Amino acid sequence: MRVVFLGNAPWSVPSLEAVAGSSHEVGLVLTSVPRPAGRGMRLTPTPVADTARRLELPLLEVETVRSGAGFDALVQAKPDVLAVVAYGEILPQAVLDVPRVAPVNVHFSLLPKLRGAAPVQRAILGELDLEQDTGVTTIRMDEGMDTGPILLQVAEPLWPNDTAGTLGQRLSDLGGRLLVLTLDGLEAGTIVERAQDGARATYAPKLTADDEVIDWNRNASMVLARVQALTPEPGARTTYRGRALKVFRATDASYGQASEGGSGQAGMIILASESGLVVDTGHWPVVLEEVQLEGKRRMSGVEFVRGYRPVPGERLG
Repeated sequence: MRVVFLGNAPWSVPSLEAVAGSSHEVGLVLTSVPRPAGRGMRLTPTPVADTARRLELPLLEVETVRSGAGFDALVQAKPDVLAVVAYGEILPQAVLDVPRVAPVNVHFSLLPKLRGAAPVQRAILGELDLEQDTGVTTIRMDEGMDTGPILLQVAEPLWPNDTAGTLGQRLSDLGGRLLVLTLDGLEAGTIVERAQDGARATYAPKLTADDEVIDWNRNASMVLARVQALTPEPGARTTYRGRALKVFRATDASYGQASEGGSGQAGMIILASESGLVVDTGHWPVVLEEVQLEGKRRMSGVEFVRGYRPVPGERLG
């Protein structure tokens, strides 16, 4: 089948690569125009644009597909399927009506759980039941937010040490394989669509600035989950001596570190030595293993101790 691919993010790339390597034809890749990024704020293409160029696929960078050049190009491509993966724009019915067979979305959760923009991060933040897996779902898109009928679905375990980066990579790789299976099934007419049970729906809204802030009054597992959900970007935030401090990696303190440091109050540094940078929480201390002070490079917790000489009794946040 002829596919128009619509995506922007790094997690879109495995799906584009999978379709390009399948029996289906990528008739056009649509992605956003280059945006300023990095310290120099240089115009930077999306990862999808870079991949399309590497694979020598037809590519158009547009402001939107809702109207104008983007919509016109979509219509002219005459797709059988519109494949949408981590695009980030709500699509109107006029766009969804263009493909002959179906508009298909790859969503990184087991719908109807975690509908919304941040299912990977929200899964790590604990917005699934403890025994629940996460996974990937393909749906026939409608105008709702991740509400369309389910085409295919596959589960993936959520591991205790998963970050948004590690889980997102696994799910995006899985999503690429599931998208090709979905295209194969649509072409063969073997997929049995099933409506989502809206009564079981949960939501995964886009992360806000408040979501990035570490609440040291929470227990250690919740603090660690926030760090993991915000790694590799944008990083979980706290403050140190009035400056923003991001935490990218942390673990539970060992019994030795906890006993060496003694007890403190939530957010208090209880140990700052070659043994590590240990901070108390609402229940059990954590070791900050990788941090970044505002305006500085990332560094290990031990490097931070050597460079900034934090003192036990100082508070973060």
